[in-house]
Amino acid sequence: MARLNLVLLLAVLASALYLVRVQYDSRRLYVEIERAQAEARKHDTDRERLTADKRGQATPLRVERLAKEQLQMRPAGPGITQYVSQGAGAPVQEPRP
Repeated sequence: MARLNLVLLLAVLASALYLVRVQYDSRRLYVEIERAQAEARKHDTDRERLTADKRGQATPLRVERLAKEQLQMRPAGPGITQYVSQGAGAPVQEPRP
């Protein structure tokens, strides 16, 4: 009978230690999940902000202003247009002013 009590006592202690370990792991994993969710929310807000910035940067007026100022581009006009014919001859060009 004493052996049975000793075996049962060891089984209870082992299961108690296992239960403590499982609870510790569970809490640790819960904290990791919370951190990952917080980081995911941060990435979502950053993505939304960057998408809004991208939309703001690609407006037609801004693109045209940058093309004029930084790239020294100008609108095409008849004075700078080159016309190409589909024959064997050389392309016809308008004189430049």
